[in-house]
Amino acid sequence: MLPRRWLLTAVSFAVMLGTSAWVVGSHWPEGGMPSLPWRVHLVALATVMAEMLTRAFKIQASARACAIPLRFGTAWRVCLAGDLAAAITPARAGAEPARYLVLAENGTSPAQRVLVLFLELFLEMWSLVLVCSALALLFQGRGASTVGLLTLVGGYSSVVLTLGAVGWFLARRNARGPVPSWMPRWTQRLGVHAGRWRGVQRMLRALRTSVAALRHAHPGRMLLAFTGSVLHVLFKVATLPMLVFLADPTFPLTMDSLAPLVLWPLALFYGGAAVPAPGGGGLIEGAFAATLSSAIPPAIFAASLLWWRFYTFYLYLLIGGVAAGDAALRALRPSSALTPHSAA
Repeated sequence: MLPRRWLLTAVSFAVMLGTSAWVVGSHWPEGGMPSLPWRVHLVALATVMAEMLTRAFKIQASARACAIPLRFGTAWRVCLAGDLAAAITPARAGAEPARYLVLAENGTSPAQRVLVLFLELFLEMWSLVLVCSALALLFQGRGASTVGLLTLVGGYSSVVLTLGAVGWFLARRNARGPVPSWMPRWTQRLGVHAGRWRGVQRMLRALRTSVAALRHAHPGRMLLAFTGSVLHVLFKVATLPMLVFLADPTFPLTMDSLAPLVLWPLALFYGGAAVPAPGGGGLIEGAFAATLSSAIPPAIFAASLLWWRFYTFYLYLLIGGVAAGDAALRALRPSSALTPHSAA
C-alpha cells in the first residue's frame, strides 16, 4: 500500500484501540475484570477454526462444482489472505485483490479466478439471506435488533444484486472496444484510461464466462458449498452467545436474552463492511456498547467486548498474517501483478 494508506490504517487502528479502551473503562466492573475460564477460550478457538474450515470448504466445493481443480490448502489461503487484506484496507476493499492474487499464484486462469470469487460472493449473499431470514422469524417482535437485521439483509442483498446487474450489463455490451462515450470525464482522473479499461474489459469477459459456467455447475457440489457457507455464517453468529453463556452460567437462556446476542453482532460484522475506515475505526466497538450494554451483565460486559473482538477480528489478523501475509501485502502494492492481463 501507499504510505498515506498505511497512515490511514495506523490512525484507524489507533482510534479503534482508543475506543475499546474508552468502552472498557466506562464499563469497568466493580470487582475488576474477570478472567474467563480456559474452557471458554478452547470453545472460542474451536469456533474460529470451524468457521475458517467451512468457509474454505465452501470455496473449494464451489470451484470443483464448476470443474476448477482447487486444493483445500489454496482455498484456506484464499480465505486468510482476504481476511488480512480486508482488515487493513478501507471498507474491506483489499479482500478481493488479495484472494485474486493467491488464486493467480496457484495456477488458475483469469476466468477461473473471477468465477471462484463470484461464487464466493454469490453463496455468501444467499446463505446470509437464509440465516438472517430464519433468525428474523425466530426472534420476531423481540426489539430493534430484528429490525436492524432485516435492514442489513435488505441493504446487503440490494448492493450485491445491483453490482452484479451492472457487471452483467457491462459484460454484455462493453466487454470489447474503446472506452464508452457515456463514461464521465472524472473517471479519467481516477485512472480509467484506455489501458486500464482494457483490463476492466478482460474482467468483464471473465465475468461473462463465469455466469455461463455457473449454468453447468454440478448441483450436488454446489449444494455442499452452500451448506458450508451457511455453516460459516452460523459459526460467526455463535461466538458472542457462547462467550456470554460460558462466562456467566447464571445468565438466563431465553429467546429474549438470546436475540440481541445473536442479531446485533451479525449486523455489526456485515454492516462493518460499509465503514470506510480500516478495521471499523472504532465504530464497531462503539456500536457494540450502544446496542449490547443492556443485554450483557455488567460484570462480564467489558470482557465480552474484548474477547468477542479478539475472536472475530484480531485473531484473524494474526492467523492471516502468518499463513498468507506475504500474498495479502503484495496484492495491496500499487505495482502488484493483480490485473487480469498481468496475473495470467
